[in-house]
Amino acid sequence: MPRAVHGAQKRAAVELVLEGIGKRVGAETWLHGMDMALHGGAVTVLLGATRAGKTSLMRIMAGLDAPSTGRVRVDGRDVTGMPVRERNVAMVYQQFINYPSLTVAGNIASPLKLRGDKNVAQRVRELAERLHIEMFLDRYPAELSGGQQQRVALARALAKGAPLMLLDEPLVNLDYKLREELREELSQLFAAGDSTVVYATTEPGEALLLGGYTAVLDGGELLQYGPTAEVFHAPNSLRVARAFSDPPMNLLAAQAVDGGLSLQAQGSGALLPLALPDRLNGALTLGLRASALRLQAQPGDMAVPGCVELAEISGSDTFVHAATPWGELVAQVTGVHYIALGSAVTLYLNPAQAYVFDAGGALALAPARKRRI
Repeated sequence: MPRAVHGAQKRAAVELVLEGIGKRVGAETWLHGMDMALHGGAVTVLLGATRAGKTSLMRIMAGLDAPSTGRVRVDGRDVTGMPVRERNVAMVYQQFINYPSLTVAGNIASPLKLRGDKNVAQRVRELAERLHIEMFLDRYPAELSGGQQQRVALARALAKGAPLMLLDEPLVNLDYKLREELREELSQLFAAGDSTVVYATTEPGEALLLGGYTAVLDGGELLQYGPTAEVFHAPNSLRVARAFSDPPMNLLAAQAVDGGLSLQAQGSGALLPLALPDRLNGALTLGLRASALRLQAQPGDMAVPGCVELAEISGSDTFVHAATPWGELVAQVTGVHYIALGSAVTLYLNPAQAYVFDAGGALALAPARKRRI
């Protein structure tokens, strides 16, 4: 871990607790009352679409805004309404903010000098190298691209070493390659546990890479909060499954029958053999993650014939959109596959990888997870 992050004046991470936090602006409710106790020294990802409430919640955490209802506690102390200048918080926005009259080196050095640290020049260079901006240290922010300026803002926030670090979609304005690199770097930096980190994103893949804990927000509501892997593998509702799936989870109407689920799409019935809970009956929703659909059969798989409507290559994966008797399905297939539009295709899936949601949208059945040895 770089010395720029682990300095001699390292601060302990904080315990941040939200109690009944709500926010109204005029007649609109931006945040519904929510409770959440963040884990100190860990990363909590706020995951949700635009206008889900992520920025509003983060501004309350920072002290930039006061909640309409509820309290914010830091290490047991009520800090509700305490202005941000009285809190030791570092925040990075999706729109970069730097000191225009200072060079890049001066921007990064500012929190180090304010703290009275030693070896400032060395630590500035270490952080600049980590974020690939060492060649710009003598330039001013106005001379940099937007992506370069965002990296300066990230470096300055890391240099501050605050016990609470808030990042509001900090990588959204960077190019794809740099975004992938910085995700890896940030996950390693956060793993040290020196700060309690809150990271807002619209991208499920980013939440999975950062790990830690994830809070899924939608329409100003907190839908689910817990260890990231648990929330991903066991979304408690259709709303969470939709928010935490990229590409979107395949959702199909179904009925509970003896022996499993009956699918009645396009007049062609199909039975998905599943051991359903006894309480389930009536209209249900079958959920299949795109990554659970394959082009090659494995033991225990079911075959679903289809016709390719679209095959798009993204990085090292191919997304195959197929019209099937079950409805349109999207498969995320590892590797680059060139598939002609209109060609016949057979998708394979194991029923054990299916999700089932009840008539109210609550999770009723999730795939069993393999235990790590």
